[in-house]
Amino acid sequence: MKKILVLAMAIFIACGTTLAQHVKPFREGERAVFLGNSITDGGHYHSYIWLYYMTHFPDMPIRILNGGIGGDTAYDMNKRLDGDIFSMKPSVLMVTFGMNDSGYFEYNGDNGKEFGEQKYQESIKNYQMMEKRLQGLPDTRIVMTGTSPYDETAQIKDNTPFKAKNETMKRIIDYQRESAAKNGWEFVDWNAPMVALNQQNQQKDPSFTLCGNDRIHPDNAGHMVMAYLFLKAQGFAGKDVANIEINASKTQTVKAENCIVSNIKKIGKELSFDYLAESLPYPLDTIARGWGAKMSQADGVKVVPFMDEMNREMLKVTGLKGAYRLLIDNEEIGTWNADELAKGINLAAESKTPQYQQALTVMHLNEYRWEIEKNFREYVWCQFGFFQEKGLLFANDRKAIEVMDENLEKNIWLKGRRDMYSKMMFEAVRDAREQEMDVFINKIYEVNKPVVRKIVLRKAER
Repeated sequence: MKKILVLAMAIFIACGTTLAQHVKPFREGERAVFLGNSITDGGHYHSYIWLYYMTHFPDMPIRILNGGIGGDTAYDMNKRLDGDIFSMKPSVLMVTFGMNDSGYFEYNGDNGKEFGEQKYQESIKNYQMMEKRLQGLPDTRIVMTGTSPYDETAQIKDNTPFKAKNETMKRIIDYQRESAAKNGWEFVDWNAPMVALNQQNQQKDPSFTLCGNDRIHPDNAGHMVMAYLFLKAQGFAGKDVANIEINASKTQTVKAENCIVSNIKKIGKELSFDYLAESLPYPLDTIARGWGAKMSQADGVKVVPFMDEMNREMLKVTGLKGAYRLLIDNEEIGTWNADELAKGINLAAESKTPQYQQALTVMHLNEYRWEIEKNFREYVWCQFGFFQEKGLLFANDRKAIEVMDENLEKNIWLKGRRDMYSKMMFEAVRDAREQEMDVFINKIYEVNKPVVRKIVLRKAER
């Protein structure tokens, strides 16, 4: 607990006024699009954010959409606004850029400082073109989002950092902040708090990084931290899944927040009651998913106080003596003594509970949905990363395939997407895949509804 509090303080200090700035929570029916580069394209942070809404607001369907393309700068993003981003009809648009805009290798050359200044000026010029387009969207709420950092301080074998690259990125973020203030837009930053967390953890493990082995692409844990920071900016710290307090000696409910407690009974050595929450606990994936991934989503909550702030399903029972076995729907969860129960236990940290298992179903359905959406982002990359410059944007014909094949050996990224594009170029295939994604989303909002659970505390035999 002390370690978590220290880390929370580090985040607060690093963020300054950033976390104090409020990003309005998404509302029912909204379409929230995250515009970005490969960190958004292949990343999970937006999926993790949506998972929070899926579990904590089961009766409030929204859509969160991936608007990332690998390798993009602000210039590239501006070119695809109409054909890609605006076609998603966003009611809320998060805008992040800076990783590719700020450049790479030249920082370690003889003119690194001059290079950083040049890339900064280019980035701002490109963003200003986009800014004009965004100003023409009166019905779309804009949230400027400071990019996740380039980690210059981690000790990574065979990976020499680009000196002062993140300093250029911070200048870009400062400009975004100023743009947001000028235009009446919202703003949230990932860079400063993630830098602070990296440096805090590197004091014990110099190789630690939330930004991946390449210092650029956050691992699953990094994306969970990004999701936490965004949700914190939306004001969800302190919102419990549920909070129950029962006085066993009086067989009374003392507290029932975000839930209904009924039918309390105490018979002999057993206390039981019915419990209907309004939310599900937030499930955490324990598998390090993705090529080269070393950390899982669950590893992210080891460095930020997500569980204490946003994932508390508290059960507190006073008036007991001895140890008690906890059962939910006849599933044994564990054994706690009376003092522990009187202090309260966080059921959201217990993966055996039926409600957590229900939430895991939502998580896995969301992961399948993410995989389909990622397929669409690969298709869009082909359009804007290759065909646009060839004058074949959305041509999707035999000529497009021929031009693609002529360039496969020159472009490894194109070659890796050839098979996918040969299928997705057909409208019927894309329609079918859209419908497939809708099936998963509809199923999520069908199975994410909390149900009445029977909770039993049974005196443990010595």
